[in-house]
Amino acid sequence: MQVFEKTIIVCEDDIDDLNHVNNVRYVQWVQDIAKEHWASFDTSEITKKYAWFLVNHFIEYKNQALLGDKLLLKTYVPSAEGVASVRHVEIINATTKKIIVKSKAKWCLIDSKTSRPARITPEIAELFN
Repeated sequence: MQVFEKTIIVCEDDIDDLNHVNNVRYVQWVQDIAKEHWASFDTSEITKKYAWFLVNHFIEYKNQALLGDKLLLKTYVPSAEGVASVRHVEIINATTKKIIVKSKAKWCLIDSKTSRPARITPEIAELFN
């Protein structure tokens, strides 16, 4: 299973009135890394033909992140079959190694032209392995 990672530094715009990262920002980061992972596949034929639609997601807030913290975002897709995939995201404090957020989401593959669900092809499933 392929793991896609990136690091970010918490900036002022990420902070809420409680002086920690706003929960909505974590949700945005979860979506951002999912999109970046998909875009990282240098298969423009596939990425132009298909897109992903979020069906549902669960997010668990375990610890807080503060201004200036370096965060490691990790995502992977352990399951991709039929028209759906399951994606996991972890946001980890890169210094303390504490898990800040865990997310699990179900995504549906759609045909970009018709906006209808599309079966995950073996080629697409292989991208995540």
